[in-house]
This record gives sequence, structure tokens and C-alpha cells, in this order.
Amino acid sequence: MKRDFLRLLDLSPSEIDKIIKRTSLLKKNRGKTEKKLPLKNKTTALIFEKSSTRTRVSFEVGVYELGGKSIFLSPRDLQMGRGEPIKDTARVLSRYVHLIVYRCFEHSKLEELAKYSSCPVINGLSDLTHPVQVLSDLFTIYEHFGDYKKLNISWVGDGNNMANAWIEAHLVLGFNLTLACPKKYYPDKELLKRAMKNKNFRITEDPKEAVKSSDVINTDVWISMGDEEEAEERKRAFKGYQINRDLLKLADKNAIVLHCLPAYRGQEITDEIIEDKKSVIFTQAENRLHTQKALMEFLVK
Repeated sequence: MKRDFLRLLDLSPSEIDKIIKRTSLLKKNRGKTEKKLPLKNKTTALIFEKSSTRTRVSFEVGVYELGGKSIFLSPRDLQMGRGEPIKDTARVLSRYVHLIVYRCFEHSKLEELAKYSSCPVINGLSDLTHPVQVLSDLFTIYEHFGDYKKLNISWVGDGNNMANAWIEAHLVLGFNLTLACPKKYYPDKELLKRAMKNKNFRITEDPKEAVKSSDVINTDVWISMGDEEEAEERKRAFKGYQINRDLLKLADKNAIVLHCLPAYRGQEITDEIIEDKKSVIFTQAENRLHTQKALMEFLVK
């Protein structure tokens, strides 16, 4: 039976643990000759409606290092761009390739593609959630602290697809999670409703409250792709939500800072903090490669 990875909710705690531990081994052994190449003689289709640096490059390199080949497809390369039903594209593509990574605007399109695809589908980002990023972030936290289930993790900024993915990770793993978002920009209502039933989940409009005694401080851009028309309104709404030296002082003394990138230095996070020793942002970006290799191994058997 095929497995898709559309949301972190698709994995159990033990499956996440397994992927994280495998990631550690893959990172340690990168460059060494692998006896097992799970994607040998297999092809991965990368369908990207949105531009990308980390997701595209990490998947292309990861597929290659697992012995496979990848095909990059934008909407203008496919008949999807001219109106072909997604279910038709899914049934055709999955008879050619062994894995599909889809980076899209609408999560419902991703679900339809997965429904009609006979090969595994991975969410490379949707408007609802960004699970490959947060799965990788969990590994970064594990690599730094040796744990991710007993920590205080905070999110400061927009209640976007990244915030939603962190809520999903909390629902699966049960770590302490606090979000600080302006009321107008709260995360997905259904996810929030589920999380609010947990005593170790909080949401506030006060960034200082969110980061107090936090082990991990996490943020993302205030203006995501598609939000450009709201730029000035969003800048006003998120004033005070910047990750800076004063805010960082409220966190645990051993806290680390995460940002999925790209960053608007001087908006959601200062240049000083990105370059600070508490920042693990570029290791976080590197770990996308290793975690996604472990994920693809897990899905393609």
C-alpha cells in the first residue's frame, strides 16, 4: 500500500523517530559509498508552482544521492497549466515515475493529486502546511538538544503554513508549543481548535510571553508568496513581532533560533540574530537534504 506525506499528521510518533534517527545516519555518512540505493533506477517528478531554492535543490540532490533521477516540471511544462484535470495528470505521471513532489498554492490540489496517483506523493509546500520543512526542523532540534519531545518551542509571527505545520507536529509528538500571532493572522481554525484542547499548547498576541523560557524560537517572513498586496498592512500588524536581541534575552540561555528562509533581514528577524551563535538557521537549511533523503527512503520501498 502506497504512503503519501501531505501533512505531519500522516506520520506516527514512532515513524517520525525512525526518520529522525535515519537522518542522523545519512548525514554522518554522506559521501560514503552506500550499499543501499533505494531510488536506483527510479525517477522522481518535481512539480513546482512556486519558486524555490531549498526545497528544489535539496530534493534534486537528495534523489541523486539515493541513486535516482529527477524531472523538474513547472505548470508551463505540463498540460495542468492549460487546464488538464489534476486527476488525469496524476494517473498519467504516476505510471511513468516512482515518486512525486508537489509544491503548490492550494492544498486541495495536492490532496487530489495524491488521491489519483499510484505512486507516493510528498508535499513540497502548500498554502496549508509545509511538513518537509518542519520534519527537518525537528531533526535540527534533535541534533542540537538530543530531544524534541520535552522542549519548549515557540513560534513568533504569521500563523501561516509553517505555523500550521508546527501545530501538527505538536499534535503528533506532544511537545510544549506556544505561538504568538496577531489575532487577524492566527493559524488554521481547525488545527487551532484541536490544539487548544492540550494543556501544553498556548496561543497569544504577546511575543514576549511566547518566548519566555523557550528552548527554540522560530519565525518566518511576514509577507509570503501571494501576500505582496498586503505588504504594508502586514508590516503594521507585525510590528513588535521581530526576533531581536531584546526578545531573545527572555528565552532560555541555551535557546536556539530557527528560520526556514528566505528571510527579510530587518523585518521578522534582525541581521544580528541571523549571524548570532544562537542561530542554527544555515544548519537548519542544510538538514533539509538529509531529512528528505530519509523521508524518501521511508516512502519508496
